[in-house]
Amino acid sequence: MDNVFVYCEIEEGKIAEVSLELLSKGRSLATRQNCSLEAVVIGSGLKDIEKQIFPYGVDVLHIADDKRLYPYTTLPHAAIVKGLFEQEKPRIGLFGATSVGRDLAPRIASALKCGLTADCTELEIGNHTEIKTKKEFRDLLYQIRPAFGGNIIATIINPETRPQLATVREGVMKNEIHSTGHKGDIKEIDYQKWLSDDDFVIKVIERHIEKSKVNIKNAGIIVAGGYGVGSKENFKLLYELAGVLGGEVAGSRAAVDGGFVEHERQVGQTGVTVRPKLYIACGISGQIQHRAGMDQSVIIISINNDPGAPINQIADYTIVGDLTEIIPKMIKYYQKNTK
Repeated sequence: MDNVFVYCEIEEGKIAEVSLELLSKGRSLATRQNCSLEAVVIGSGLKDIEKQIFPYGVDVLHIADDKRLYPYTTLPHAAIVKGLFEQEKPRIGLFGATSVGRDLAPRIASALKCGLTADCTELEIGNHTEIKTKKEFRDLLYQIRPAFGGNIIATIINPETRPQLATVREGVMKNEIHSTGHKGDIKEIDYQKWLSDDDFVIKVIERHIEKSKVNIKNAGIIVAGGYGVGSKENFKLLYELAGVLGGEVAGSRAAVDGGFVEHERQVGQTGVTVRPKLYIACGISGQIQHRAGMDQSVIIISINNDPGAPINQIADYTIVGDLTEIIPKMIKYYQKNTK
């Protein structure tokens, strides 16, 4: 009771990347509050699944293994998680901000009449004092995310209700192994008592999953363009630079909305979160919603004709000028120095 719980998504026998990231963050949150980290896995054919989970510092693994529970469908998973949370009474519950998490977490929050913050970019533990009543709350979950179109960073708390629920986007948290030798306890969920025949009225007859054609999330070098690139034609320069450097091309939301680059390459709050070794921002103003998706990059280079662009505040190097002149020079001198 009163522990940190992470709902782990599973696909073809593997725990989803976002769930592993949440386990990493969950471990630090649990340590900060001197409580246990517990994971929930619901699916089919889960033998040895603990080998993927225990290295992340999980103290208790709750498993529901039934062929009817995979692939994911809303009603049985919602019934099991709701029942488990009512039974175990966690203080924090974390879900991935995926199609599954966005479907499941609001149902749990509604059923348990507790708060939920979606698309968090950061999670911390802290205290809060109500201004009017002077009532103090200790060790609350600070659920941090951009708000008002990305113009501010909001810190949201749920002081009165439990559990405190949040969904977190993939790539926002670091995937860090706690200990390869860590062992926890496995508890079989007595899920039958929470299920009825009505929960299985929807059956998945056939599934088609289209794999992503690009992988900017794991790219070591990213050349990203914003609306300031000017056109889809100018984006060819970014592809040329990325090709020379061995990187991937990305874009801001404005560039995607402008039709300069496809949505699957979008970086930011409504796109992908990345942590490359080198991020070259070309013609990107650097609003909060974009910075939330790339500000953990090791080195950031900004190419912008506006010296006052917000992106320059977090850039390690700033090049002020026309990118159509600067990028060809970068390509030329890089090729010259690598010969």
